[in-house]
Amino acid sequence: EVLPACLLLALLLLAPALSAQHERGLVFNLDVGELCLQSAQCKSSCCHRVNGLSLARCAPKAAESQECSPKSIYGVYYKCPCERGLTCDADKTIVGSITNSDFGVCKDPRDSYRW
Repeated sequence: EVLPACLLLALLLLAPALSAQHERGLVFNLDVGELCLQSAQCKSSCCHRVNGLSLARCAPKAAESQECSPKSIYGVYYKCPCERGLTCDADKTIVGSITNSDFGVCKDPRDSYRW
């Protein structure tokens, strides 16, 4: 009877550590700089690649006046989408949407109302 109680206690103590390791793991919750396949894997929500031949890595979202991409169906970006509260002022075209080359600049939408 003592052994099962010890085993149960050990499992209860290890369970949170194992689930935290799995959550962090190779799939989700990746930090900036870690390899990714799509943006959903990154804490920053941006899986970025420099060009078509480069490996994609998690990257920070674009700040105000930085180049950006509108949200993409592919989940991998050449330019990250804007930080929360900013909009990516880009010319959206069908070809650009397919080739992931609709780039713009992050802007604060409230700036257009200021005089």
